[in-house]
Amino acid sequence: MSKQECRQFEQKLAYHTAPSLLGIKCANLVSLRLDQFDVAGQSARFNRKAVSRGLKIRLMCRCQRCMLVLVYNEKLLSASLADPCRRRILARYGYAPEPDLQRDLDRLAQRMGQAVEFPHEIGIFLGYPTEDVEGFIAHKGEHYKLCGSWKVYGDPEQAQRSFRNYERCRKFLCNKLNQGVDIYRALKIS
Repeated sequence: MSKQECRQFEQKLAYHTAPSLLGIKCANLVSLRLDQFDVAGQSARFNRKAVSRGLKIRLMCRCQRCMLVLVYNEKLLSASLADPCRRRILARYGYAPEPDLQRDLDRLAQRMGQAVEFPHEIGIFLGYPTEDVEGFIAHKGEHYKLCGSWKVYGDPEQAQRSFRNYERCRKFLCNKLNQGVDIYRALKIS
């Protein structure tokens, strides 16, 4: 891994996953090009360094040119997936009734790898409000009230607050990297 590749990887993470890296969102999904990054190597490096903060990258699925990775805060995601309303939605898609983070992530990865249609229950893993996940599934992505980081079927005012907070995280972390700070120092990991 070159220094330039590491820097580009960190910039991509900062831009697409800042809310999770900064602890206000349980997870973000990002697509990484295989011709641009050693995705497995960069992910392993991140996981070694970020374990002290409870942050992880999980390789979810791969196509010919890209890999989808989930960047998550282990504690926040575990708590989110333990919510009974969220469990009921997941149960419809073959997830076990009792939460188990690794088993749930394995099931999601399995569904992503074999699905003809993308598994829209991923919104549960990304911390979206349950009414928005259910609305998206029921309306097949149509008839939403607002579109930002996700399509909103429930409370647009609350969603707009979240969108603004996510953008603040992105700006903060990207600014740190633009000032020459690496992502680990910006997150106070190293």
